[in-house]
Amino acid sequence: MAKNLVIVESPAKAKTIRRYLGSNYQVTPSVGHVVDLPKSTLGVDIEHDFKPEYHVIPGKAKVIEEIKKQAKGKDHIFLATDPDREGEAIAFHIADRLGKSLNGKIQRILLHEITKEGVKEAIEHPTELNRPLFDAQQARRVLDRLVGYRISPILWDKVKRGISAGRVQSVALRIIVEREKEREAFRAEEYWTLDAQLEGGNPPPFKARLFSHASQRIDNKNYKLPEQEARDVIAACEGKPFVVKSIERKEVKRTPTPPFITSRLQQEAARKLYFSPSRTMKIAQRLYEGVELGDAGATGLITYMRTDSPRVSPQALEMVRGYIANRYGTDYLPDHANFYKGSKSSQDAHEAIRPTSTDRDPESIARYLDKDELALYTLIFNRFVSSQMVPAVFDRTTIDIESGDAIFRATGQVMKFDGFIRVYIEGQDEPEEQEGMLPQLSEGEILKLLGFDPQQHFTQPPPRFSQATLIKELEEKGIGRPSTYVSIMNSLTKVYVEEDESKRLRPTSLGRVVSDLLVTGFPDVLEVGFTAKLENELDDVEEGRDGWIPTLHRFWKPFEKRLGEAKDKMPEVKRTGVKTGLVCELDGGEM
Repeated sequence: MAKNLVIVESPAKAKTIRRYLGSNYQVTPSVGHVVDLPKSTLGVDIEHDFKPEYHVIPGKAKVIEEIKKQAKGKDHIFLATDPDREGEAIAFHIADRLGKSLNGKIQRILLHEITKEGVKEAIEHPTELNRPLFDAQQARRVLDRLVGYRISPILWDKVKRGISAGRVQSVALRIIVEREKEREAFRAEEYWTLDAQLEGGNPPPFKARLFSHASQRIDNKNYKLPEQEARDVIAACEGKPFVVKSIERKEVKRTPTPPFITSRLQQEAARKLYFSPSRTMKIAQRLYEGVELGDAGATGLITYMRTDSPRVSPQALEMVRGYIANRYGTDYLPDHANFYKGSKSSQDAHEAIRPTSTDRDPESIARYLDKDELALYTLIFNRFVSSQMVPAVFDRTTIDIESGDAIFRATGQVMKFDGFIRVYIEGQDEPEEQEGMLPQLSEGEILKLLGFDPQQHFTQPPPRFSQATLIKELEEKGIGRPSTYVSIMNSLTKVYVEEDESKRLRPTSLGRVVSDLLVTGFPDVLEVGFTAKLENELDDVEEGRDGWIPTLHRFWKPFEKRLGEAKDKMPEVKRTGVKTGLVCELDGGEM
């Protein structure tokens, strides 16, 4: 009979870990959370320091009884739930349900990667349950409950029954609505570009763009070229020579991008694979928990996929540097490992998302993965490998060509050494303008004009957010954390936001109304800066620098005042409707 019990969240994770441990270990899943706040009531005793009222989740009573039964007589009970706040909360609640009689036997293990080495290392170095980490999650859960269950009834009364408000979700909605208003207020401005098609003594012909006229720099941002000026330049230059004024050649380097953090993985998977963030995370979860690899059995292929840090362990750096040297040669290997800094708001709790072993390259395990798993694993693998390679090197040439009062500029670059680009190039939200090849020219050379190409353009409104670019915006503003992004998107897209034909987010009419009312009624709670500050306060709780109860008290007092004001002053649109500014065709009244 097994002497030790290992408790994890999911059956898939249990199956993988079971293979790495001997007969002395029994592995069982809790299938996620076992307790939570009640659905039908607030479940928080505000008068007694926000004491939460936890209930067993429907259907989980049998799971708890089974875990209790398996725990009897065990020497050690290891809680191996995910290594983040939510995982810590699951571990705490399981320990609580097992009872005080077993507390001396209960230990926590942190699995940052589910490999044979990773599991054995964790088992050999167990830790205690992390109370500050649990408190941070508990504070977040209570905060979200207070906001949701106190604001939502006001919205039911003023707008529509059944809709909800969320602490972070509502801020994300505000960002989407404000972007839509920017787009509506935007007025397109016309501008022109003027290219000259030229030919020198050496092939090929090339084009140069009008760079300045009469000493006025034309960048079509600070100064936009009008059509008439473009026509004037054409008329003035057609009879004048085009002379090479200067040639500047310099070597430029392009450095690799860091290995993935959660938000960047979601964004890149959206760009290159057209995956939604939720789809990306579901696939990443499978890669983390373990995939069957033939005789090798279930194997965790990537490290934990909820992280905001680009940090990589020394062992992994040694592993990937050996892989690069063997596969691509020492020319592709920097003298020292590349190190990347996280953002100021980064918790740095986990490594970057990387393959658990470079021995398992995508080609060698492709037959064991489905199409989506292989695509995402390849993305993660190549990004990680490229992050530890040398820069790509280009020869960049800039040629200024003078004709009368006009300067035309041609740029081109030639790759001298591909470096990290041999393995991976980061995608772009907006396509870069490609630079072509330039012929060999010399200063003072007179060029032949083959023709002009004037083009009309219009400035574009700021783009709508996609799910991935909204997550990037939230991350950069310090709103939410890696484990919360997908749930935010899911909440928004139920009623408040829809995707347009380009998979970009636009608010529904209900989303706009709700956002405007919430901003009016709760301006501080809906402030981006306020929400980011609250995230930092939760981080302070996690690090043990502050307590979760004082944090909630600081939030509650001003919020309670806002609740009372909103009940009285928030406009009611449920019965009166919202004016659209549109005129009715039948009677001329405003609709």
